[in-house]
Amino acid sequence: MTNLALIILIGLLGGIAVGLQAPLASAINQRLGILESVFIVHLGGLIAVAVPLLFMGGGRLAQWQTVPPYTLTAGVLGVVVVGSTVLMVPRIGVAAAIVLIITGQLSIAATIDHFGLFGVLPKPLCIQRAMGLGLVLLGVWWALRH
Repeated sequence: MTNLALIILIGLLGGIAVGLQAPLASAINQRLGILESVFIVHLGGLIAVAVPLLFMGGGRLAQWQTVPPYTLTAGVLGVVVVGSTVLMVPRIGVAAAIVLIITGQLSIAATIDHFGLFGVLPKPLCIQRAMGLGLVLLGVWWALRH
């Protein structure tokens, strides 16, 4: 399998995971509540990554202090992702919730690319990318109005 094919496969698997996580976390929310749902989702994630790390002797986890402090907010952002999904799914459905999340992802990604934030190679927003984002926003509007 080529590197590009592997990257595409991993990307698709990530998308499938987000699409499955949304209704599953929402089901937990319906029975237990939002904070409990977010906690259980992240506890499951902690366990899923702790097991391989144990087999790797902790990997480079002991060097966590070497990462820039602002990067540690990624965990909080994960809570926001799951929490917002749990709130949206029962109100607007899985597809509309995922479309909104992807729209937010694309919007911030284009901003990060444009300004070269967080060490990313700058990629200025051109008319084609702006039009693509506009089409996504149109799709969001269309999906939410029906």
